[in-house]
Amino acid sequence: MKNYIQLTLSLLIAVFVITSCNSDASDKSLDSKKQELEKLKGDADALNQKIKALEEEITAQDSTALSTTALKLVAVEELQVKNFTHYIDLQARIDAEDISYIAPRGMGGVVKALFVKKGDFVKKGQLVAILDDAVMKQNVNAAQQNLETLKVQLDFAKNIYQRQKNLWNEGIGTEVQMLQAKNNVETLEKNLLAAQEQVKVAEEQLKTTKVYSDVQGVADEVNIRVGETFTGIGPLGAQIKIVNTSQLKVVADVPENYLSKVKVGVPVVVNLPDLNKEIKSTIRIAGRSINPNTRAFLAEASIPYDASILPNQVANLKIQDYVNNNAITIPVNVVQTDEKGKYIFIAEIKNGKTIATKRMITVGELYSTYIEVKSGLTSGQKVITEGFQDLYDGQLIDIK
Repeated sequence: MKNYIQLTLSLLIAVFVITSCNSDASDKSLDSKKQELEKLKGDADALNQKIKALEEEITAQDSTALSTTALKLVAVEELQVKNFTHYIDLQARIDAEDISYIAPRGMGGVVKALFVKKGDFVKKGQLVAILDDAVMKQNVNAAQQNLETLKVQLDFAKNIYQRQKNLWNEGIGTEVQMLQAKNNVETLEKNLLAAQEQVKVAEEQLKTTKVYSDVQGVADEVNIRVGETFTGIGPLGAQIKIVNTSQLKVVADVPENYLSKVKVGVPVVVNLPDLNKEIKSTIRIAGRSINPNTRAFLAEASIPYDASILPNQVANLKIQDYVNNNAITIPVNVVQTDEKGKYIFIAEIKNGKTIATKRMITVGELYSTYIEVKSGLTSGQKVITEGFQDLYDGQLIDIK
């Protein structure tokens, strides 16, 4: 009986090999090759079933068969219910909430003194530059001198008016002289008010020659030198740029097909590969306008202060778009496909023997190296993760 079974097995294998060789040797069309492939797959399945049946017969009739049959060495992973999260992976960058492009309060001017260089820490309200103020100082001095002159003239005019008024009251002077003196006082009073305003204007203009920072942060750009004209914007862009590094955010361009999934409040994970750091946050801003050139919209998330994190640093942004808290997941590389669908092999014990059992499965989301299994597997089963190649249903195996 044993010899008969071995002979039958050998004939079946020979037929399969000859059929395969003839198929490879022939020059067939694509359709015929596809048909031939499906036929060979069917023959292989049938052959595996016959091999399985013969092995079971041999095992049942020969008590030494188990020890003489070669066992396929495999590794397994026991399935457990766990949390499964799917993310949208995007390239992102670190940016600052507050960026100040320093500009003069007036028309600008030639830099007389510069008190900041690139990389310096700058406080809010700190003096960063002084512009040439010679003309402004002259204007202030001239306005003040004019004001003092008018004060003297007004005092003199008031004395004249008082005299003319006294003479008029005594019947000595003329009314015309009194009215002229009064009108002169009123005119000088108006001129004095105008002169006072002129002094204020000149002093304010003088103040514009001093340039202050309106935020606290780091001088990210200083593209100006003493003797050059400072207007705020130069040939290289911003002449002085101050970045507030205490309030940072991560910014990413999100493809428009994720528009319905990326919303304010959605959890995200910010990965900084250069620093080997990972930060959890939430979407703070989700744009609702699509850039016509990139077909993407803007998404932002705040990140806490960290002295090692700098603006323009490269980051990876993972936006959560799916969660299953009771998921069965398996390594994606163990999933195989045949004409019936996707399947894997699990290790089971039957009749005291460890065998590989083929299981058809339905899969869900894929993230990283693991894929979600919607049906076909349960917690506690042992999925074969190594040595699953070339296994057949019911094959005897040995677990590492």
